[in-house]
Amino acid sequence: MKKIGILFGQERSFPQALVERINSRKVKNILAEAVRIDKVIQAAPSDYAVIIDRISQDVPFYRAFLKNAAISGTAVINNPFWWSADEKFFNNALAEKIGVPVPKTVLLPSKEHPDDTSADSFSNLSFPLDWEGIFQYVGFPAFMKPFAGGGWKHVYKLNSPEEFFQKYNETGQLVMMLQEEINFESYFRCYCIGGKYVRIMHYEPRNPHHLRYSAEHKVGEEMMKKMEDYVIRLNQGLGYDFNTVELAIRDGIPYAIDFCNPAPDADIHSVGRENFEWVVETAANYAIERALSHKDGQDNLTWGSFISQAAAGKKVAAKPASPKRTVKSK
Repeated sequence: MKKIGILFGQERSFPQALVERINSRKVKNILAEAVRIDKVIQAAPSDYAVIIDRISQDVPFYRAFLKNAAISGTAVINNPFWWSADEKFFNNALAEKIGVPVPKTVLLPSKEHPDDTSADSFSNLSFPLDWEGIFQYVGFPAFMKPFAGGGWKHVYKLNSPEEFFQKYNETGQLVMMLQEEINFESYFRCYCIGGKYVRIMHYEPRNPHHLRYSAEHKVGEEMMKKMEDYVIRLNQGLGYDFNTVELAIRDGIPYAIDFCNPAPDADIHSVGRENFEWVVETAANYAIERALSHKDGQDNLTWGSFISQAAAGKKVAAKPASPKRTVKSK
């Protein structure tokens, strides 16, 4: 029996629907259920061929459990080793290398010294930084946000150097990045599952939360295909099996704004019934696909092209979009 486990926290609609959808397929020797953990012993295999992770970003115990399961052969969606190492600033750098447009972005050291450090710990850091060069590169208006983490916590819109320094002084030990504002004409949030299945959703982040998926943007088929290509490139480069990419179109160019969402919102009340149905159906099919291809005791994780090429001693290069893909728009 190949078991597919769903590891989740407070959310209910998506995990429950996913378990029911997988089991409704009645695939021989495939069973889905909520993950159950009663003990975690080092190097001991879990009971699951596949685990879909929706919560370990907030629970370090779960992240360690998933790594332990993966080393004994569980296919964890998403790869917990890569997810532990990933952050938004690196993602922007990788996007540039694979030909996906992103806003101009710079990394900033934390305003306050991290615990157990002092000024002597920063002998290699210039003081002051080249603020003039930074502001000239990024421009204003700009956004300052944490270089890692999700949601809209500690995000500031800034219109001048004076506003920047005022807010920067409030960021404590957070490592931040300063990012060019993309004044967009249209905006899309895109599910990507398995690095090949894409759902492009019309989205308006300036609307109240409950109305953000009510947008309808007029874009042509060529732009839709370009966004699809960028979404697939990013997810295949990063190695995420389940992720969302946010794209803002300015002057005919789609910029990747946020594409490190490996536990993206999939609640029916947030994304709407049509998008919910797509993600449940596609996630169920992909989880079954991974369970059927699972090899006991082997590495069953997805490793992105960035890691794979590095391990092979190759340079990072743009990867052609996979021909096996489906694209749908709300």
